[in-house]
Formats: sequence, structure tokens, C-alpha cells
Amino acid sequence: MDAGKKSKFLKQGKIVILLHGRYAGRKAAIVKNFDEGSGSNRPYGHCLVVGIDRYPLKVTKSMGVKKVARRSKVKPFVKVVNYNHIMPTRYTLDADLKSMVTPDAATNPTARKSSVKRCKRVLEAKYAQALRSGKSKWFFSKLRF
Repeated sequence: MDAGKKSKFLKQGKIVILLHGRYAGRKAAIVKNFDEGSGSNRPYGHCLVVGIDRYPLKVTKSMGVKKVARRSKVKPFVKVVNYNHIMPTRYTLDADLKSMVTPDAATNPTARKSSVKRCKRVLEAKYAQALRSGKSKWFFSKLRF
């Protein structure tokens, strides 16, 4: 591979860990990436991510349906992050978050709020599926370090 061409590994759906700021140590999935930057306000490589601010609690077989529903709540966030402030993982999330989050959500607070609500529904449905099948379970567990 020549020096001019780098392989792009930060793609849509890649799970990353945020390293700086309010959501440091939280897991997030890349929704849209801007490798060359976007305009004059962000001339550096960055990406739009959807992450989990509050992870779901542990669920056991002996719990009732209501209790499982209560403990399965997820609090997501939508954020634009510099590539220097994320650490990619080997995992990917196969949820359609791109249609839920628009690039306008990065700047417009009302668009961000509606995007977070839509992402919450998708992530909670994905978590319910992960409880049954065991797939993507790592994304919904709190990072212990």
C-alpha cells in the first residue's frame, strides 16, 4: 500500500470508546464520518456518533416483565467527535442509526433532541434482541476500567 492511500477503518457502525470530555469512557457507534473535515468550522477529521450515556441494568430470569422493562432503559447521546478523541474497537453495531440521526442534529438542539428520542427506541429494541440472542451484548455493558 502506498503512502498516499490509507485504509479507512472508521466506518459507519464501528463501535468506538470516547476518550475525552463529558462522555469519556462511554461506548458509541459511528453514524457518519467526515475524514477531510467539514467546512471552516471543523477542518479536522471527525465523526457523528450515537452513544450510551446510561447503560441498562442487569436482568435475571427471575425478574418479571415490568421489572425487566424498567431495567432495560437506555439513555443515548448524539455528538460530533474529533478522531483524536476516540478509540476504535473491533466490534460493529448492525443497527440502522443513519436514518435516525441527521447531520443537522450536531448543531440544532431541537433536531438533536428528536434524534436522541428515535435512537433511544432503536437502541432499546436492539438491547431486547441482544438479551434473547446474546449478539451485541458487549455494546450495552458498562465499560469497567
